[in-house]
Amino acid sequence: MNFEPETRGILRLESQIYGTSVLGAPLRYIPCTGRCRLLVVAAVHGEEPETTFLLSRALRAFDKNFASAAFVLCANPDGVTLGTRGNANGVDLNRNFATANWSAGTVPSRSVLEAPRDTLLSSGTAPGSEPETRALVSLIENLDPETILSMHAPIGCVDAPAPTEIVRELSQVFGVPHVPDIGYATPGSLGTWCAERKKECVTLELPRMPLELLFERFGRAFAEFLSARDLT
Repeated sequence: MNFEPETRGILRLESQIYGTSVLGAPLRYIPCTGRCRLLVVAAVHGEEPETTFLLSRALRAFDKNFASAAFVLCANPDGVTLGTRGNANGVDLNRNFATANWSAGTVPSRSVLEAPRDTLLSSGTAPGSEPETRALVSLIENLDPETILSMHAPIGCVDAPAPTEIVRELSQVFGVPHVPDIGYATPGSLGTWCAERKKECVTLELPRMPLELLFERFGRAFAEFLSARDLT
């Protein structure tokens, strides 16, 4: 692990394409070289680019792909490019997974954390209607990771049904509490999709702070956390 100035400007890990977005952007992931135990997914929501920023900054400390951890730096590139929470079709990808409780209709969200739910997106025309969702599902099924870490912002918590080892470690790294649920229903979410398949999914909600402060406070500790979980 190396945080020297010459390593900070470029991500040196090899990536592969696992799909294509609505607008034709390549969906890329950084594969592991062995059995995948952990898959980290950032920027499912386009208005949460800090997840991509922090993950990229942490991964720039490494010069070769991990043995047992894989990474999706940006699961919603159209949303990040357009500055929208949903994808180019106006779909909240985290309500588009094929779960038993998926329902058609609108998905309310907040413009800022303190605001009422004043923005409406769609859950899609059908479960898994969006290419980004289908591609991520296919990637997860192919990699079959033991744990999925889904990065979001800016609530500041670790959302997971139980305080497992990874949950406790993330709570310590980021100084945020563990909560057994986020406090509202999330039909069609990645977490629900994983739960129905008995697969551990941990949602890390980054605390609310400027990008450079996120890296200053958590970049090294997050890189160390990732390195420690990369088991050969």
